[in-house]
Amino acid sequence: MNFDFSDDQKMLKDQVRKFLSDKSPLSVTRKVLESDQPYEKAVWKGLVDMGLTGTAIPEAYGGLGLGALELCVIAEELGRAVAATPFSSSVYLASEAIKLFGTEKQKETWLPKLAEGSIIGTLAVSEGLNAASPRNTTTSFANGKINGTKRPVPDGDVADVAVVVVNSGGTGEQAISLAIVDLKGAGITREVLRTIDPTRSQATITFKDAAAELMGPAGQGWGQLQRVLDGAAVLFAFEQVGGSEAAIEMARDYSLERYAFGRQIGSYQAIKHKLADMYVKKELAKSNAYFGAMMLNDEGSELPEAAAASRLAGNDAYVFAAQESLQTHGGIGYTWEADTQFHYRRAKLLSLTVGSSAQWKEKLATRLEAKNAA
Repeated sequence: MNFDFSDDQKMLKDQVRKFLSDKSPLSVTRKVLESDQPYEKAVWKGLVDMGLTGTAIPEAYGGLGLGALELCVIAEELGRAVAATPFSSSVYLASEAIKLFGTEKQKETWLPKLAEGSIIGTLAVSEGLNAASPRNTTTSFANGKINGTKRPVPDGDVADVAVVVVNSGGTGEQAISLAIVDLKGAGITREVLRTIDPTRSQATITFKDAAAELMGPAGQGWGQLQRVLDGAAVLFAFEQVGGSEAAIEMARDYSLERYAFGRQIGSYQAIKHKLADMYVKKELAKSNAYFGAMMLNDEGSELPEAAAASRLAGNDAYVFAAQESLQTHGGIGYTWEADTQFHYRRAKLLSLTVGSSAQWKEKLATRLEAKNAA
């Protein structure tokens, strides 16, 4: 079985890498970190001009009509560059949710704009520190209006449209629905949140009698949300693989140029072991991500398990690589001038973006139990 990408997909990967290396080096990410801007508009415009925001959106709605595998190779390069853009919120979350579960009218209204990058989308799930569940989802929907507060919402401060998880009445999972909200409408206030990685902004969004439309029949939102999160977990795993590879390369290069006691520090066993451990975790994450990509592309029956495994391995690999890269750099790695901070910040943020490792471990265990009991 061939788990590799096609020549066309590899060409796309190379083009995205070249663009990001030219237009989004770490100096650009640093500029965003040291300023008040939420993302780098020039990089976002470049991704839009390349048509990447419409990668997996059908041609009938203004997209390129490609698939999940193309999104995976793009995600890997965005992770490698630590790009400061709202791409994941708009493409992995909002566009995919509307494409999969929106009504025909909703698709015609929103997908062309998301594909051309004229608007930015997001997904609003959490309502605080606790893991989202049907029981603690209090943002309500009734009579075409929603009320409640969502936090944190990725790129919620710059998004134009949001897919919001709401309680539409009832009990258990049947109480949950997905609703589309135009964030430029009345009854919406936003506040930027301070996080470990300001280059990927987060916000609190409060809805007070804000106009909204349900995505399909009420009560189906919890299952729909899990499918959206499974797809996003695979794509974020590719970002984490790309980030891990970049962090390893940063540590390797430094270990070859830094001398201590007359020797390259890379010649010491302690450093060799660090680099080897980073590589092993990265390769495990890559293997899981590839399997997740296959399941996502084919809508395979094992997507729920593959997504959870991809998520867990990606979290482990990127956080470990970022930490060990910083340690390999020694004291200089902790300074503001060092670029090691960007991978550490992004690794920590991504490890929570669509749920923590603890949540995904529980999902994986539950899904495996259900599969084995069938």
